[in-house]
Amino acid sequence: MNSALIPNLDLRQENVALPLRIDNPNASAVPGRHTHSLVILDNRELDRQCLAQCMAAQKADLQILAFGSIEEWKQKRDEYPPLSAILLNVGGKKIDEPTVSEQIRKLSSEFASTPLIVLADSDDFGQIVRALEYGAKGFIPASVSVSVCMELIALSVAGGIFVPASALFAMHHLLDSSNSTARPLSGIFTDRQVEVVEALRRGKANKIIAYELNLRESTVKVHVRNIMKKVKATNRTEVVFKLNDLFLSGSSAASSLC
Repeated sequence: MNSALIPNLDLRQENVALPLRIDNPNASAVPGRHTHSLVILDNRELDRQCLAQCMAAQKADLQILAFGSIEEWKQKRDEYPPLSAILLNVGGKKIDEPTVSEQIRKLSSEFASTPLIVLADSDDFGQIVRALEYGAKGFIPASVSVSVCMELIALSVAGGIFVPASALFAMHHLLDSSNSTARPLSGIFTDRQVEVVEALRRGKANKIIAYELNLRESTVKVHVRNIMKKVKATNRTEVVFKLNDLFLSGSSAASSLC
């Protein structure tokens, strides 16, 4: 490893100092050149150090900080420029694992004005949607390059939300399949509930559903509650997930709910 790539780091000694702070070696040595900072959270020391070093080479005005936890950052937060974004690297973990989902919820709640972006090995559609549901402002698969990763982080900082193209293709497939697979659900839903199901899968609000189906909004809410009971869902987002599974699986999945 070229020691010139990591300023002020003596490679003849064991590198155990945390957190890792890496400046862009290609940037001019001007004091205070960093206007904001990016915090990488990853409990795997080697992974976060390597990622931080690669990112620092891409962004001269952004100070890259690598920590094992947000608590470590809080202890020294006054030493760094204002926080611009948090990148949570979950690696191969599932978003719906209790420890991961709780971490996303807590970070997105505590740092409501700072975008939390999830970096993961997977680009599974369900995992992406769950991350956004828990409060993440973006989901970046580890298959992208470092330069693309930095651009996507900049997008989130600017107020955008990024998800991989694979997620959009998956949603497109689900919506396209609705016409041919709606009827198998008639075994567990009434005709009116099937119409509400179609609207729910397209992300329509109760008020819009009521207008399009010529119903009262209170009636739509009753239908939604009944649908939730039938698919054993606890919230609206889970309803959509389970309905999509039913549409993909067809009548065999529908019959299992009866």
